[in-house]
Amino acid sequence: MLNFIIRRLGLAIPSLLILIIISFVLMHSAPGGPFTSEKPLPPIVLANIEAKYGLDKPLPIQIANYVWGIVTDCDFGPSCLYKDRTVNDIIEVGFPVTIKYGFWSFLFAVTVGVFLGVVAALRHNTWADYTAVGIAIGGSVLPNFVMAPLLVLLFTVKLGWLPGGGWEGGQIQFLILPVIALSTSYLAGIARITRSSMLDVLSQDYIRTAKAKGLPSSYIIWRHALKPAMLPMLSYLGPAFVGMVTGSMIIDQYFSTGGIGLHFVNGALNRDYSTIMGITILVGTLTIVFNMLVDIMYAWIDPKIRY
Repeated sequence: MLNFIIRRLGLAIPSLLILIIISFVLMHSAPGGPFTSEKPLPPIVLANIEAKYGLDKPLPIQIANYVWGIVTDCDFGPSCLYKDRTVNDIIEVGFPVTIKYGFWSFLFAVTVGVFLGVVAALRHNTWADYTAVGIAIGGSVLPNFVMAPLLVLLFTVKLGWLPGGGWEGGQIQFLILPVIALSTSYLAGIARITRSSMLDVLSQDYIRTAKAKGLPSSYIIWRHALKPAMLPMLSYLGPAFVGMVTGSMIIDQYFSTGGIGLHFVNGALNRDYSTIMGITILVGTLTIVFNMLVDIMYAWIDPKIRY
């Protein structure tokens, strides 16, 4: 198992370095620049600004300095939009907000999705199965940019039960609508995968043998069926967790939560390339790390893939 973990780390670290370099080159190749405006700056002023931000150096040196700053100090550089803030400051403000509602979205999606999938498999071709599948299909055809206004229309405008936006320190009433809007599409995917995998496991010979021995159904499900049924879902949970924890630009924009998705949009609209790169690298790093963790969990559940 230790050798498997070392091999995965050996793949993750170069992947992260390649991500940083590609992100920097793409931002450098984009038309215009962070200091480009409708009224061009005088050449001397533009040269001084570029010298301040290190943009007057050759591209390889810029890349080397940027990578070295990230590796040694986790420094994503200054923001080109906010003169008194760095990219690290922006991430420190927005990421805790995003990770809070993203974590609860992940927990809600996994709990409800696995429950619906297991119930649908155990009550195959009954009303419970049809209901669970209907909920999963409904969640998959209503993306968060459709779900968010529907939730606000129902629970804020019509019923007046919940606020339609804001954060206020992450109080529970401000969390409910963003969590539901963000998690529904992932919940639908988890439910479908769990149902399909559970049906396949329940048809295996060892499950029929356990039933023939007279073991309780609850024991068979928890001890023999659920663990192998989770294997296909693990591959989905890695990207899903990153997608929910890093949040959604739609959620941040629509509910005004102040997460990193909002800063990413503002950075793109105002050509704040350093902020865009910082958030892109953060999301990419989380994706690589959690995919590695999923592979390790996969190897722990199924030792055959370690070799």
